[in-house]
Amino acid sequence: MDWIQIIVLSLIQGVTEFLPISSSGHLILPAQLTDWPDQGLAFDIGVHAGTLFAVLWYFRLTLTEMAVDFARYPANRLYTDQIDLALKIGASTIPIIIVGFFSRDFVAAELRTVPVIATTTMLFGLGLYWADRYPGSSDLVDWRTALLIGSAQILALVPGTSRSGITITAALLLGLSRTTAARFSFLLAIPTITGAQFLLSLDVLEEGVGNWRELVSAAALSGLSAYFCIHYFIALVERTGMLPYVIYRLLLGTILFAVLLFS
Repeated sequence: MDWIQIIVLSLIQGVTEFLPISSSGHLILPAQLTDWPDQGLAFDIGVHAGTLFAVLWYFRLTLTEMAVDFARYPANRLYTDQIDLALKIGASTIPIIIVGFFSRDFVAAELRTVPVIATTTMLFGLGLYWADRYPGSSDLVDWRTALLIGSAQILALVPGTSRSGITITAALLLGLSRTTAARFSFLLAIPTITGAQFLLSLDVLEEGVGNWRELVSAAALSGLSAYFCIHYFIALVERTGMLPYVIYRLLLGTILFAVLLFS
């Protein structure tokens, strides 16, 4: 890859990972629609590592509180809100880890195509619009809500669906406020991305790592852009709602279908 491709793909990953528009679909499209070579698994791991660091840093205080409360629990037996939240996030990640492990070969071979991405981009964009019409006001993520959001996350294995998009859609349908839906979705990204990184790493051992300087640069750029996306999305989501992202998804899906029709 040349540096233009590295920069563009790094920014795509950073900007789209936490917006409800599908980072996996956007990372696949450049190689599908241009003469750029496929970036390979090692690059995907690098840019995802950057976005993982971004969300870890953004929620560093929350994560520190979780760790401290867990460390103190054997002594004080105090079941805090942070322990409760951490357990809910962990349990909600189990479905996608199990399904992702057994379906990853099928997804890689059959679903990384422009028709699939165009369809899921529009279909789940409409689902997001429907869920956002009457957003809830609850800031309480109970066990039922957490597990249903985690189960919905399985759909994000299909490129174009969007992990953040489908989890926010589920959260809104279950009555959560936009801000709480976004925060829980982003916290849920931490174990989900970590698990996906582990699975990809099993495959990349066969492919080879490649150029470390390129990977580190890509990770840094994707992480920086992802951090700002998280910050501004959470700050503005109650004001903007999901309509801008729905419109973008419908436009992108329409363009992709047009490309398929006239190519």
